[in-house]
Amino acid sequence: MHPLPAVMIAFEGSRCLALGDAHLVATKTKQALDKNGAAQFVIFDAATSRPAEIDLRGSLADVQKRVARRMPVQDDETAAETAPRGPGRPKLGVVAREVTLLPRHWEWLSLQPGGASVAIRKLVEEARRANAAKDRAREGQESLHRFMTAMAGDQPHYEEALRALYAGEQKRFDAAIARWPADVRDHVKRLAAVAFETG
Repeated sequence: MHPLPAVMIAFEGSRCLALGDAHLVATKTKQALDKNGAAQFVIFDAATSRPAEIDLRGSLADVQKRVARRMPVQDDETAAETAPRGPGRPKLGVVAREVTLLPRHWEWLSLQPGGASVAIRKLVEEARRANAAKDRAREGQESLHRFMTAMAGDQPHYEEALRALYAGEQKRFDAAIARWPADVRDHVKRLAAVAFETG
């Protein structure tokens, strides 16, 4: 089983049941299910809008135990002890993987101070810093698109909202979502704050 996301959001139809950690979301969703066994729920990673699965079978205590198992708490020392050993410098978090480059790239890397690994790490860090705002906005757009498709694909002006999102036109976007159900609209606005970031 994959670990659960740090922050999740659960909906019953268009009503938000809970926004918070997995324990809170699982508890609120299980309680709602116990009140209405026919209700339909959808749970998302609140940041990426990817679906998050929680097994709601059994009692509330059963659900909470399963959630706890999917949220292991490890400090840095425990994580280092349980991490598989292999090439690289595991105490620093360095992981060895295969990189395929042309001969001229390897030649250039071999001439850099500290060798190929140090040069590649520096290049990656520089690219991450240079593109951080753009990457965050792109990831925000993808998350917003996923959530809108799942929760608002049948809402009025959905396609107009998507066009405005990718055109970077926030006022037009806000106008398009104005009549959506309140809880869906509120979460869309939270996600839009990241998607429309200009850095």
